[in-house]
Amino acid sequence: MTDLHRLSVRELTEGLAAAKFSSRELTEHYLKRIEKIDAQVQSYVTVTAEQALAEANAADALRKAGGATVLTGVPIAHKDIFCTHGIKTTAGSKMLDNFISPYDATVVAKGKVAGLVTLGKVNMDEFAMGSTSESSYFGATANPWALDHVPGGSSGGSAAAVAADLAPFATGTDTGGSIRQPASFCGLTGLKPTYGRVSRFGMIAYASSLDQGGPMARSAEDCAYLMNVMAGHDAKDSTSIEKDADNYVANLNSTSVKGLRIGIPRQYFNAAGLDADVKARVEESLKKLEDMGAVLVEIDLNMTESYVPTYYLIAPAEASSNLSRFDGVRYGYRAENPVDLMDLYKRSRSKGFGKEVQQRILIGTYALSAGYYDAYYVKAQKVRRLIQQDFLKAFESVDVIAAPSAPTTAYRIGANLSQVEMYLGDIYTIAVNLAGLPAINAPVGFDKDSLPVGLQLIGNYWSESQLLSVVHQYQQATDWHTKRAAIAEENA
Repeated sequence: MTDLHRLSVRELTEGLAAAKFSSRELTEHYLKRIEKIDAQVQSYVTVTAEQALAEANAADALRKAGGATVLTGVPIAHKDIFCTHGIKTTAGSKMLDNFISPYDATVVAKGKVAGLVTLGKVNMDEFAMGSTSESSYFGATANPWALDHVPGGSSGGSAAAVAADLAPFATGTDTGGSIRQPASFCGLTGLKPTYGRVSRFGMIAYASSLDQGGPMARSAEDCAYLMNVMAGHDAKDSTSIEKDADNYVANLNSTSVKGLRIGIPRQYFNAAGLDADVKARVEESLKKLEDMGAVLVEIDLNMTESYVPTYYLIAPAEASSNLSRFDGVRYGYRAENPVDLMDLYKRSRSKGFGKEVQQRILIGTYALSAGYYDAYYVKAQKVRRLIQQDFLKAFESVDVIAAPSAPTTAYRIGANLSQVEMYLGDIYTIAVNLAGLPAINAPVGFDKDSLPVGLQLIGNYWSESQLLSVVHQYQQATDWHTKRAAIAEENA
């Protein structure tokens, strides 16, 4: 029973069904690992041990009564951006350090219906604004592959927890790459679904037209199990699409790699900031797919230079609007002994928000202000449409588009990159959110420092099954997704 954390999600479901171990035993195993290992990683903000054991006991009782679902009794970690009833939900911010949610996000509620056992809430960049998980009020999370490096962000806690085998899978959110980039940095598989595929109800908003929840796990198969839980229409979310979700597990072999046309954007692979090792590993993975029967097609994505300025006008603008609700009056951090209402607002927000969040609020407020709204925000929305059309034109000749997930491997903690350097690190991911497309990261090897490298595959709308299927077949022919960091090999 010392190696339960090495089992895939499918193997966990089979073991539970065959009574090889109970959900109680499995949950205790993960809780012991968290207690032993997470002090080094700092992936969890809140560990819900008592609740997890109660849920595990209920899962075991349900299984004995014959009412279990496939995933009943399997543990999960939730990004601390999803509201959880009776559990602190912080979004990585001092502003919400004392916030106990009175309800469950739809993603969490669906997990409970499926019988998943919540181990706890995992760390993240404050309000999902960042690419390193260093901006969290609760401290930086470490990359299990190299504890002096970042796990990526904003879903860095989700990535680190899975990479350290402190949860079999985890929920994440992706506004500009916040699932795919940490999955790349931590050697995991992570799927950003089509906008509207997964409910945003109860997911604390950063940029409402860009945010999307998705699964993070070791393999495409593991992600497919969680997507079966997360995906689907939700009447509580006005942006949720009324379109039936697929059975992602059943569809894992539905797409043939043979004859699959993979677009290779010239602009992506000739970019000045692309690390040589990253480029080499990604090209090797594409060669492997070509050997499996895929057809590589060079394409042009001509709006590439517009990605960063467009994203960093729209996202902060929406953030400034969404975060205006955190004012020290209704809930969250409240400054003590205010002189008047204006003093309450100013001190609550200046002390409750960290530096990066304040900067993005200021940028967004400026972009929406009188005299600048048309020049900046409206123009950015028009360019956003051109970016979407650029992708749709490419999909007329290819089935999926390949790219690195990030131009480099994980940064060192405290590297103090400039804002420009940090924002350019999102160059391969943010356009997908601007266009609302689905995309997936798959681990494809390591750089010279033994840090993971990720391949990103971008699909057309509603093609999550296709993306999971292609990566699943790639993972049947390779073993990168099975590699584990040294810390993950430690037994509880």
